Amino acid sequence: MKRSAPTLAVLTFLLSTAVMAQGPNSAKPTPTNSTSTIAAPPAITANSTPLELARAALAAQGGDKFKNLKSLVLFGTVDLYAPTSAQSIPGKFALVTSGERMRLDVDASPMFKFKQIYDGQQSYSSIPGVQTPPANKFGLPVLTKFDQPGYTVSALPNDKKLLGFRIVDADGNTTDFYVDPATARVMKYKIPYNGYLFGTENSKFKDFDGVLVPMSFSQRLEMPAGAFFAEYKVKDVKLNQPVGDDVFVIQ
Repeated sequence: MKRSAPTLAVLTFLLSTAVMAQGPNSAKPTPTNSTSTIAAPPAITANSTPLELARAALAAQGGDKFKNLKSLVLFGTVDLYAPTSAQSIPGKFALVTSGERMRLDVDASPMFKFKQIYDGQQSYSSIPGVQTPPANKFGLPVLTKFDQPGYTVSALPNDKKLLGFRIVDADGNTTDFYVDPATARVMKYKIPYNGYLFGTENSKFKDFDGVLVPMSFSQRLEMPAGAFFAEYKVKDVKLNQPVGDDVFVIQ
């Protein structure tokens, strides 16, 4: 069944806000070794301040190693669900960040293929008339910036046992984080954008050279037409490898 451009835009926006990553390549990458080297984050409780929660979440993500990542490569599979559909659209994805630049490739043939690029100054989408915001303004990348000028951190009601806090940048871009009080890991985050709410929930992580990488996660978007849903499985991870400028060329 043919999917409309708005539907594809929603599904691919879910992908682009999922994680930080580095560029797709025709060759299958050699996985980075998984090692447990992340220091224990500061202890947090229900009485911790929003800034304390943010600091602990960043530490759990890898602290300075996460902040100073030059690149992170994630390749994997994704199952995409349209509203009212119990049948998924299976595909593969490669999600790329290097500094402020990002690239996303999705191949869900024969339904669709999609490419999105942000070269640090402008965005490109392979679907005419459809653009999504730079992924570095939302989600996990925001944790690396919460203490910079222009960012504010405020309290949120807890989500059951998860402790909540909100990070907003100078342009009003907002991510709501919910962390496990025992580990300070980000288990959920929500992104209000253009009147909709995008939600991500992490279920499995691995520590790669001191950086915590979500390996299994799901995303949901509630819209008037119903809920869009996506499930991701990361198969290959590669950190701090050189990324050619040609990866981010907009043609």
